[in-house]
Amino acid sequence: MPTSSEQADAAAAAAAAEAAFREFAIEAWTLLAVAILVTVVRTLARVRAVGCAQLRPDDYLVWVGVIFYSAETALAYSVGASARGLANNSMSDQARADLRTDDPEFQLRVTGSKIQVAGWSTYSVLLWSFKASVLTFYIRLTEGLHKGYKQRINAGFGLLAVTWVGVVLTLVLSCRPIHKYWQIHPDPGNACQPAVSSPVIWTFFAMNASTDLYLMSIPIPMLWKAGMKTSRKVVPTVVLGAGLLILVCAMMRSVLILIDPVNGPQLAGAWGVRESFVATITTNLPIIFPLLKRSLKPLFSSIQSLGSSRKQGSTRTRPGFQTIGGGDGSSGGVRYHKRGRVPSVNHLPTKNESEERIIGNAVEMQKMRDTDKEDGT
Repeated sequence: MPTSSEQADAAAAAAAAEAAFREFAIEAWTLLAVAILVTVVRTLARVRAVGCAQLRPDDYLVWVGVIFYSAETALAYSVGASARGLANNSMSDQARADLRTDDPEFQLRVTGSKIQVAGWSTYSVLLWSFKASVLTFYIRLTEGLHKGYKQRINAGFGLLAVTWVGVVLTLVLSCRPIHKYWQIHPDPGNACQPAVSSPVIWTFFAMNASTDLYLMSIPIPMLWKAGMKTSRKVVPTVVLGAGLLILVCAMMRSVLILIDPVNGPQLAGAWGVRESFVATITTNLPIIFPLLKRSLKPLFSSIQSLGSSRKQGSTRTRPGFQTIGGGDGSSGGVRYHKRGRVPSVNHLPTKNESEERIIGNAVEMQKMRDTDKEDGT
C-alpha cells in the first residue's frame, strides 16, 4: 500500500506530465497552423505569378509534405492523448513479466509503440517530400546555366531515392517480424523499441543530414562564384542555407533519445514536430522571401534613408532579373524586362517576370561566365 507521501509524489508527477503535454499540444498545433498558412501564401504567390496551369512539381510536392506533417502532428499528439506517452521501452524484465495482457497499461504501451512506428513512417515521407520540392525548385533556378548544375540536381534526385529507400528498409527490416515493434514480453530488444531504436534513429539522422548538406551545396557555391559584392550575397546565403536549422533539430531529437531513454522520446517528439515545422518554412522561404521584403519595404526604406540616400542611383541591378528580395534594385515598383516587354507594376510578378530567379544577379552573372567558357572552347 503506497504511503501518503508516495501518493502525493505520484499526483505531482501526473500533474506535471499533464501540464507538459498541454504545452506541447499548444506548440505543436500552433506550429502546424503557421506552416499551413506559409504554404498557402507561397501557393497563392505562385498562382498569381504564373497561373494554376503553370504550377510546377515543387508547388505540389510541398503540399505532400504538409499533409504528412499534419499526420505527424496528429500522431505526436496521440502519443500523449491516447497512449499517455508510453511504449514498449523503459521497462525492466520483471515489469514486463508482471504486466498482464488485460491490464490497461499493456494496451497503452502497445498503442504507443504502434504510433511510434507510424510516426517514423510519416516523418520519412514528409521530409523527403520537402527535399524533392527543393530539388525541383533548383531546376527552375538553374535554367539556362551550365549543364553541370543539371547533373548535380539529377544526382541529388538519385541521392534522395537511395536514402529514402534506406530509411524505409531500416524501419522495416531492423525488427523482424514487424509485430515485435509493439511486443511487451519478452523484451524485444532495442532495435524493436521504436521510440528508442538505435538503428532507426542513427539511420534517419545520417540520411537526413547527408541529403540536407548536399541540397545546400548546389546553389550556395554558385552564388558565391558570381561577381556580386559580398554584402549582397549574405542574405541569399542565409535563405538558401536555412536547412542547417533542420539539422540542429534532428540532432536535438536524436541526442535527447539517446541520453534519456525514459523521458527522451517525449521530448524528442516535440523536437520532431519542430524539425518538420522548420523544414516547411525553409522549403517555402525562397519563394515567399520577396513577399516578406515587399511587406517590410517601408521599414527598410526608413532605415536605409539614414545613411544610404546619397548612394541612390549609383548602382543598378541588371534589367530583367530579381534579387533575393524580389526587387530589381529600383526604388519603385516597376520592373524592366528583356526583349522590350512592357514593365509590370503589380505587387506580384506576372507570368512573364522572373520570380523564380531568386538569386537574380548571381544566376545571370554565372550564366554569362558559363557562356564565356563555352565560347572560349
